Amino acid sequence: MAVPKHRTSKAKRNSRQSANDKRFLGELSLCPQCGIEKLPHRVCPQCGFYKDRVVKAPKNQNA
Repeated sequence: MAVPKHRTSKAKRNSRQSANDKRFLGELSLCPQCGIEKLPHRVCPQCGFYKDRVVKAPKNQNA
């Protein structure tokens, strides 16, 4: 069985793992308030809602 001769550095390991993390966005869910796609369990970037309440001020479209 093969055994590594040298320890893999943190930078080498993390750069290899981060390349795979960037490929997949994951499942998207619809915001119940405005209907755009967003990541689940996160504040909606469009309207600022999370779990039926306003968490942060929504972004203005005119600005």
